[in-house]
Amino acid sequence: MRGLVAVLLAVVTGIFCSYVTFLPKIGDVNTAPNQHVTPTYISRSAEDTGSPNIVTGVIIDYRGFDTMYETTVMFLAGLTTVLVLTSNTVGRRPEKGADEPEGGAIIK
Repeated sequence: MRGLVAVLLAVVTGIFCSYVTFLPKIGDVNTAPNQHVTPTYISRSAEDTGSPNIVTGVIIDYRGFDTMYETTVMFLAGLTTVLVLTSNTVGRRPEKGADEPEGGAIIK
């Protein structure tokens, strides 16, 4: 059963990797984003956002909510990682209580 899953996973990965050849080249001026979205951002950025910097206008005004949510997700992922790693007690020595002597032996 494990062999079948491994072969199936390899085939699906190969299919996904073969589709990379059909993607447009990076920076191709004939792709849809470069034909429709980019010229609009460049021509209307200063009047829509009030920022002379196009990159700042796009990130803050056009993509503001997207950027805010990405930042929130990254913060929560980091916080969760820290909480998981600090709450692990496996392999730690138990802490000494206030009523226990320093040597660890109980004196009666």
